[in-house]
Order: sequence, then C-alpha cells, then structure tokens
Amino acid sequence: MVKRALIEGGHPEFRVRRPCLVLGLHRASLYDVPAQESAENLVRMRGLDAHDTRTPFDGSRRMTACLQRQGSAVHRQRVHRLMRTRGMAAIYPSPRRSLRSAAHQVYPYVLLFVVMHRPDQVWRADITDVPMRHGVMSLVAILDWYSRYVRSWQRSKTMEVAFCLTALEQALAQGRPEIFNTDQGAQLTSLTFTTRLAAAPVAISMDGRGRVFDNICVERLWRTVKYEDIDLQDYGSVLEMAGGLAEYFWCSNHQRLHQALDDRTPAEVHGNHDQVVTPFQQEAQGEEAY
Repeated sequence: MVKRALIEGGHPEFRVRRPCLVLGLHRASLYDVPAQESAENLVRMRGLDAHDTRTPFDGSRRMTACLQRQGSAVHRQRVHRLMRTRGMAAIYPSPRRSLRSAAHQVYPYVLLFVVMHRPDQVWRADITDVPMRHGVMSLVAILDWYSRYVRSWQRSKTMEVAFCLTALEQALAQGRPEIFNTDQGAQLTSLTFTTRLAAAPVAISMDGRGRVFDNICVERLWRTVKYEDIDLQDYGSVLEMAGGLAEYFWCSNHQRLHQALDDRTPAEVHGNHDQVVTPFQQEAQGEEAY
C-alpha cells in the first residue's frame, strides 16, 4: 500500500513500468482493488469487539457460540478470520512458556532409586499458571517431598527468574535439603538459580524430558490448589489472590489431613508445628514479588 502511493499514474514522461521496477512492485498490483468486508461482517466485527472487551479470555469457539445465540448464522472459520483481522486473541497461558535456554546446564535425575524416609531429604520446585478474572499469574512452590510441607511459594505477573529466587531464599532461610529437584524450565535451570543452590550447598536433580511422573507430588499439589481455592474464589486482583493463597497454603500445611501421611498434617510430619508461619507473616515476606 505504501509503495503504490509513491507511483504517480498518468505521468507525461514516465510510464508506470520504470517506477514499479525501481520499487520492486508488480505492475498488476497497481490495478488490484482489495476486497472490502461486507456490511454483515462489519456488524459481526463490532459485536466481536464488544465481546472481547467484556471477556478477553474467550476464543473463537465461544465467540462463535455467542454470535449464534444472538441469531447470527456464522461458522467458526469466519469468526476466526474476523478475529485475526481485528488482531484479537484469547488471553490464556500458552504452552511451552518456560523452555530452558540451550546454554543452561541440565543435571541428571538422581531420585530414581532414592527412598524418601525423612523430611528435608528432597525438596521439589515447580511453576504453574493460575487463572484470574482478568489474565493469569505465575505461581512457584517449593515442597518437601516426604512430608508434603510447602516450604515457600511466590507469585508473579511475569516469568522472570526473580520470583523463583525469592521463594528459594525464603525456603533456605528455614532449612536445607540434601537434594533439590526441579524440571527443565528456563527459570529453574537458569545460572542464577542453580548457582544459588550450589552455594547452599545442595545436590541438584532435574526431571528427564517426557517423564511426567517425576514430579507427581507437586502436580497433585497444583491440582488441589486450583480445585479447592483458585476455581472457587475467582480472584479479581493480585492482592486478593495473594491473601487467599497465603491462607490456603497455611491451612494445607497445618490443618489439612493427608491420607498418605496416615491422616496427619504436613506440619506434624515435618516437625514444624512449633514454627508456625501465619498467612500474614507469609504475605509480609512476599511483598517484593508483586
């Protein structure tokens, strides 16, 4: 479009052939008239804009269903094209967001034949995305594998390594494991994170690629957190989520009975029932991670 505007048609001395050759533009494109959207599609696009403003997390499937409920005979392919034309895309946690850099060192998985028999033998860290009313937040937790005790947690609007490092410092302030296990995400394999672990000193273990059961204990934690707190509370702000999660993790550590722990709480198994950190203390420690 910009190149075509530079060519003057009907010039008394130059034909359009030479300017097109200089600009690298095909002459046929000068006479090509772009197709315009129909009036019906323009009405649909206005409806999509209004819907996207109210619920920016809806994709083409739900957009199509809403338009059809309003009496518009439209199929998903057309809605998808109109959304792409308007530059609209659903807000959702995209897959493979934390792939490690090729420069990051990968440590072997050393827990294959390790028997968990006491607290602070193995800690496990993992990151997940938790939905909010508007957008998503990243959540990291450090879990004691034997007792299921959540040593620390942090949340962040970004996937930078800083909030993971803050959670690690909070956990190391309470104790130190023999082995620290993570997946191969970019944050947990970063030089900043692994250097801090090596300085603790702590032996580092990382899950193998495609081994979904290597982190089964922390995946169960994420399942219960989302099912019992995130999905029910429908947090609308970062402050609401921070306070709600602080209370939930405190109750999970000190009040929730685990069948795998013979109906005891993680704090009882871990021996931290005398070192109770209230939700308000946890929140005060994590203010810098907003």
